[in-house]
Amino acid sequence: MVKLVIFDWDGTLFDSIAGICNSMLEAGARVDAPKRHFDDIKNIIGLSLDTAVQTVWPELDDAHRTRLTEHYKQIYVDQDQTPPNAYDGVFELLGTLRQSGLALAVATGKTRRGLNRVMGLTKTNDFFTTSRCADEALSKPHPLMLEQILEELELTPDDAIMIGDTEYDLNMATNAGMRSVGVTYGAHHQERLQACNPHAIINDIRQLTSILGLTKQ
Repeated sequence: MVKLVIFDWDGTLFDSIAGICNSMLEAGARVDAPKRHFDDIKNIIGLSLDTAVQTVWPELDDAHRTRLTEHYKQIYVDQDQTPPNAYDGVFELLGTLRQSGLALAVATGKTRRGLNRVMGLTKTNDFFTTSRCADEALSKPHPLMLEQILEELELTPDDAIMIGDTEYDLNMATNAGMRSVGVTYGAHHQERLQACNPHAIINDIRQLTSILGLTKQ
């Protein structure tokens, strides 16, 4: 029986993909990095920032990657002073899950500072029992984020399920011995998610209620 639902943030609960991609491309331009495209950045959403930058620009030296990372942080915060848009049904779903007695958590590629900021903007802090960020653990798909959450809440992998929009989320769950659900409206397409053998794939976050055996559709 599921006691805990763990969500990815970007591309799963909130539509922040364009902001991330455009900010990263602008940061690359500022340090004269080799040109990349929107889909190159979309592909690495979910990874920790350092891992993402190294994946997109492996030819850059450490100094250039550090400068690019700092530019990205500044650009992203500057252009993101308003709350990101939640995907349809997200607030309704979070309320339903909490009312049903389930614990909710977040496992994200964001930094702690970034998650705290966006949780404040979206007024979602009260929905979640706990969270883990990329600067507090190893990057997805390493299972450490999930293992830390389970340890904190004194639960086992069988007690929890991971919800995410990328192969990094789903493989992280597999590596932790946990079930997962992929959402098709985020960063990675359905075929890529299916290759990770999740428990289910959904097109609308509200479908999660039936997967969890709740009465609300």
